[in-house]
Amino acid sequence: MPEWLQAGGWGLLAGFALVLGALVGYVVRMPQRLIASVMAFGAGVLMSAVSFELIDEAHERAGLVPTVVGAVSGAVLYTVCNVLLARRGARHRKRSGGRQSSEQEQEGSGTAIALGAVLDGVPESLVIGASLLGGGAVSTVTVAAVFISNVPEGLSSAAGMRRAGRSKAYVFGLWSGIAVVSGLSSLAGYALLGQAPAAVLAGIIALAGGAILTMIADTMIPEAFENAHLMTGLITLGGFLLAFAVSKAGG
Repeated sequence: MPEWLQAGGWGLLAGFALVLGALVGYVVRMPQRLIASVMAFGAGVLMSAVSFELIDEAHERAGLVPTVVGAVSGAVLYTVCNVLLARRGARHRKRSGGRQSSEQEQEGSGTAIALGAVLDGVPESLVIGASLLGGGAVSTVTVAAVFISNVPEGLSSAAGMRRAGRSKAYVFGLWSGIAVVSGLSSLAGYALLGQAPAAVLAGIIALAGGAILTMIADTMIPEAFENAHLMTGLITLGGFLLAFAVSKAGG
């Protein structure tokens, strides 16, 4: 199978986890504490992937300066976009409780939530495609980490969308669209970065890592802590250590 097709397929697979999570979150009435616990676990998995698959790889490719510049740029870019979307009604897009804005409460919030979902998913998918560059195999740890973390993201957000009165067509149309965008983003990561110098590629990988880490702190951890409280740290550590073990086993 051509590598470009593999890149798109792996990104689509990781994005499909959002649809799977959304299905569970919309159909099944799960306790808030359980949703928060799953979110904490997913946050830990992503933190591990950022540390050992993205930031570490960027440092190995080009050293400290491109890594730091890329990570800070990703964090700043994500924060600016997130602030703009929060003002339009997407602040609580990953919340499973009754905190998401309905269209009646804030016009345009549905579009803002959709754009927020794209903002959250693109950096993850970009690095999946980039991991195939150089003729190597896709980073199974990164794919697994994104897949595992996407399930609670879709679950929590869809549960909140249901409480905000959004229709099934909106919820599943949104997450199916994001899954497709994830596949295209992964394909773009492979196609656009193939000829990039090592420092540029390292900076972009670190940029994605910085954006993902900022997303975890801004959207996933608050949802987890609000309902799981003092168990959040232990559950997050469990996810972190599982992804770390998979990373070392794969290495």
